[in-house]
Amino acid sequence: MENRKLSTQKVVLTGMMAAVMAVMSQIQFPLPSGVPVTMQTFAMALAGYVLGWKYGLASTAVYILLGAAGVPVFAGFSGGFSFTTSPAGGYIWGFLPMVALCGFGFEKKNYVWLAVLSLAGLASCHLLGVIQFSLVTGMGGKEAFFVASVPYLVKDIVSIVGAYVVAKAVRAGLKSAGAQLA
Repeated sequence: MENRKLSTQKVVLTGMMAAVMAVMSQIQFPLPSGVPVTMQTFAMALAGYVLGWKYGLASTAVYILLGAAGVPVFAGFSGGFSFTTSPAGGYIWGFLPMVALCGFGFEKKNYVWLAVLSLAGLASCHLLGVIQFSLVTGMGGKEAFFVASVPYLVKDIVSIVGAYVVAKAVRAGLKSAGAQLA
């Protein structure tokens, strides 16, 4: 019975975090590049820090699958498989390694590993984002980096730090309510 309870808790937390991602994606400011400033990186880091790498990755996969199926969970209430050919779509794919690395860093329980892996996750997200942006727009890699990554770096670094602070409070609240976390 205890295993079923843990499984149900984790499924519910995974789904709830996918919902948080969908809501945070709607907080956006469009930019001329076609890549809006959103709270998605905050939500991805939060998922990794709260749920750990496995369930954080699962919640991100649920979020992406919902969006690919046409549910309007991506920025600007968009959805559909067209994100795979949009200028910002690479960032959506980049959320997978980002959340996994943030979660893995959190599970290490070491601030150096947390910082290194969180920044590596953010870098992987930006790398995939820049690659797709470059391919879709025809810009060279260096130009795409300066258009589609540099303007977001400070906000994204602040987002992962803020997500860590919020995650500590969320985890404490969940633990006091009896939740079993990674």
